[in-house]
Amino acid sequence: MNPPSSSASAPAVSIIVVSADSGPSLRDGVREVLAGTLPLELILIDNASTDGMPQAIARAHAGDARLRVIENGANLGFGPAVNRAAAQACGETLLVLNPDCLLQETALQRLLDILEAHPRAGLVGSVVCDADGQPDPASFRRDPLLRRALTSLFGGAGEGVAIDGAMPDRVVEAEAVSGAVMLLPRGVFQQLGGFDEGYFLHCEDLDLCRRVRDAGYQVLLAGDVRVPHGKGSSSRHRPVFVSRYKHRGMWRWFRKFDPAARNPLLAAVVWLGIWGHFLLLVPGQWWRARQRVRGGNA
Repeated sequence: MNPPSSSASAPAVSIIVVSADSGPSLRDGVREVLAGTLPLELILIDNASTDGMPQAIARAHAGDARLRVIENGANLGFGPAVNRAAAQACGETLLVLNPDCLLQETALQRLLDILEAHPRAGLVGSVVCDADGQPDPASFRRDPLLRRALTSLFGGAGEGVAIDGAMPDRVVEAEAVSGAVMLLPRGVFQQLGGFDEGYFLHCEDLDLCRRVRDAGYQVLLAGDVRVPHGKGSSSRHRPVFVSRYKHRGMWRWFRKFDPAARNPLLAAVVWLGIWGHFLLLVPGQWWRARQRVRGGNA
């Protein structure tokens, strides 16, 4: 289905949420979005969840025309699912929202206002916070170039991946923002071809931010917009699965954008480092997952 290019009845924004066994936090996030009065559509696209939550949400909001639920027959990954939802979106602005985010209407309106006020903006993010209100450092960061990663790892002099100091409380330009909340003009998203589907999960947000900047647009962080964000259910219940794709995403981003990847020897060392790190993490992740299963069955 091709969305209309313009319409008086078109929503101000199309909000895209990808679910994959996201649990009760998905229900809470959908309820928060639909509690507002802004003209919007919410496209919930599900990657073959087995928890029944998307279907329960569809039943609970059956009378609300703003909600559409799309069920994929398989887990396509985050980026591919967003791309498929975006192809069916009617709004001229897209908001990619994690299923465990609670986005209030005032925060959404502020993001829309910032996008409108900055003609060169290609992407606007927010500060995502944990349950205690602590900002996630991933909300405001630099490209994870190898030289920066090494600086951060060994505490050397120079520029690291993380940005030192307090999280901004105003609109600032950024290299990268969190993929949990990303607002874009639909035209920019289409110009870039959407998310790179070579990523399955993790690092596709870094990739998109980089391509937005390479295309001549600004990536902005709305430092005065704080959005509560929980830890994803998939990360808790399938930590090895998630970690595998996170490390795979690191390698893809490095190969695409880091000048260091042009050196074959250095690239080989990075490959070994990424996958060696993954293998070191697996035993602890597997053990903690087993403990959670045992605790839930007790």
